Amino acid sequence: MDFPKNQRGFCPICRKHTEHTIDAAKKKQRRKMAQGQRRYLRKLKGYTSFPRPKPDHEKTVKKTDLRYKCSECGKKHTKGQGFRNKKFKLVKK
Repeated sequence: MDFPKNQRGFCPICRKHTEHTIDAAKKKQRRKMAQGQRRYLRKLKGYTSFPRPKPDHEKTVKKTDLRYKCSECGKKHTKGQGFRNKKFKLVKK
C-alpha cells in the first residue's frame, strides 16, 4: 500500500488544519525492570515452562501505526488505532 509522506490534516494541539509529515511507528524495546517482565523472564529460566498458553493461530499481518507530525507546532499525534496491511510504503506525491 502506497501512502503519501505529507498530508494536510487537523492538528489537535494547534487546533487548525496544517501540513503533516507521516511516519510509521517502530516497535520499542520492553522495559526490563517492569514487574510483569521480571516475572515473565524468571519463569522462562526454568525447564520447559512458558507462562502463557501458546496461540493456536496468529494473525497473518501486523497493524501499522501512523504518527502525524505537525509542521507548525512540531508535535506528533495519531489517528485511530492503526490498520492491517501486508506491504506499507511511504511515497512522495
